[in-house]
Amino acid sequence: MATDIAELIDIIRNHLNEPEEDLVNGFWTDDELAAHIDKGARDLWRAINDNFQNYFITIDATNVSLAANSSTLTGVPSDVSIIRGLEVRDLANSRGVVFEHRDYMHPDMQRARGLSAQDPSYGLKIFYCITGAGSPIAAPTIHVAPQINAALNLRLVYVPTLTAIDPDDSNPIPGESDNALVAWGVAYALAKQNEDQKPDAGWLSIYATEKKNLLTSLTPRQTEDEEVAEAFFEDIW
Repeated sequence: MATDIAELIDIIRNHLNEPEEDLVNGFWTDDELAAHIDKGARDLWRAINDNFQNYFITIDATNVSLAANSSTLTGVPSDVSIIRGLEVRDLANSRGVVFEHRDYMHPDMQRARGLSAQDPSYGLKIFYCITGAGSPIAAPTIHVAPQINAALNLRLVYVPTLTAIDPDDSNPIPGESDNALVAWGVAYALAKQNEDQKPDAGWLSIYATEKKNLLTSLTPRQTEDEEVAEAFFEDIW
């Protein structure tokens, strides 16, 4: 069961020699310490995403679609950060329609943009390109080419950004990450009392060790299959 952020705040306060039971007019507020934990969680979130183990994957099979004669997708969720995949929602009846990523100025994308609207019922390779800042600023814009002459409902597989953490939430980071978040929280809380306003180097070192151990423990996610590189055209051997 995930640890409550309030529990992590109590642990941080003990390290800061300001336990909750002694708190009257404390030097650090709960919201302030939760904000430090939030920043630590985001640092871990970025690193865990780079492991490609799908710890934060969301599969949206409700909102995203490609309208007829349109060059961009509609219904892209506002929390989209990294896209892992895009496919038609009804795979049984649209088996020949596949999506592949291309840069907007890639020759494949350029050629596809120059085509008239295509009929997806005969099977079609559709290229897509992701632009814009993405979450948390705004939903990214997903350009497609060629256009199609009939609407398609789509399934979008993506990594959402973390929502802001407050004291009433639970730790959203997998892999027994409590110690890492506590170390980050103490390091940055101590910056408030330092003349140079820098986080504590000793606690940052503890955080770095916890982060390294955490990332090691989270990869691979399963050990049933051996990790091997696939050969060219292996799927058709």
